[in-house]
Amino acid sequence: GLIRFCVLVYKMASATLRRRLHHGDVDGRKYERYDAADSETLSEPLLRSSSDSKDAYNEELTLEDIWEEERKRQQVHWTLIFSQLIAQWAQWIAKVVFGSGSLFGKFLSLSHIGSGGRHLPPPLSMLQEERLRNIKRRIEIPFDGSRMEHQDALRQLWRLSYPQRELPPLKSELWKEMGWQGTDPSTDFRGGGYISLENLIFFAKTYPEAFHRLLHKQDGTRAEWEYPFAVAGINISFMLAQMLDLQSGKPSTIAGIKFLEFLEEDEMAFDDLYCVAFQMMDAQWLAKRASYMEFNDVLKSTRAQLEHELPLEDVSSIKDLLAFKLLSK
Repeated sequence: GLIRFCVLVYKMASATLRRRLHHGDVDGRKYERYDAADSETLSEPLLRSSSDSKDAYNEELTLEDIWEEERKRQQVHWTLIFSQLIAQWAQWIAKVVFGSGSLFGKFLSLSHIGSGGRHLPPPLSMLQEERLRNIKRRIEIPFDGSRMEHQDALRQLWRLSYPQRELPPLKSELWKEMGWQGTDPSTDFRGGGYISLENLIFFAKTYPEAFHRLLHKQDGTRAEWEYPFAVAGINISFMLAQMLDLQSGKPSTIAGIKFLEFLEEDEMAFDDLYCVAFQMMDAQWLAKRASYMEFNDVLKSTRAQLEHELPLEDVSSIKDLLAFKLLSK
């Protein structure tokens, strides 16, 4: 009777350990599939079938034998977990180091992690510092419909968008054709700020063909309920400022740190990246066959694509991004 009781206790302990490993929190993360029964490194399952148990656990086993076997099994479990973790870390380090080639110093500048899991940016040149301050200053300027400068910018955007049409009043139903949600564009800026209007004007002046293709929705098969062009542009400006971490002291996201490299060579890097992001967003829109209510999902996908492409080793400027080629087609 005592032996059977011990066998039962053993089984319960093994089951408990199995559940802990299956749902355990290792290194701050859930490793739900570290169940050793699913691993090819073990040649036998953790829990035997009932017929196997009858053969393995007979009345000749002592209490010490049972607990010694349990101790060995626990050791196997933990060895498995630590070996998996070590293997994952080794793969990650090898990918970063050898994927960077001779740019090992660049890897070091991107891999240092500060408090809260944020990356520590490398030292900036005086030129980068100056250009970063300029972008941050632009981001902080709200759109003010009472300012003549801001009113003139809206008029300029209309002339660039519809060069053959008469300029409407600043409050008119005609503004809805550009993708403003109401008759007064100034009510649509909200968190986008004045820089989002500057971005639209830069897009229209620098890449006029791509700008008009997107404005008039000329690419692909469009949805019956399209995204509003101008308001989409404001959302893209806001998304980029968040993604590049431009509202903090210094950018500390991977995308933001890579953007600092672009600033060294391109004073208008933010505006150029805006144009690429707009083109990328429209391509995502068409690929997903999206409609108006799915715009936020498309914008999230655009951000994810940018965050994936920007850190790539072969992207040394914004012109290296795949979507940039669509701007000049």
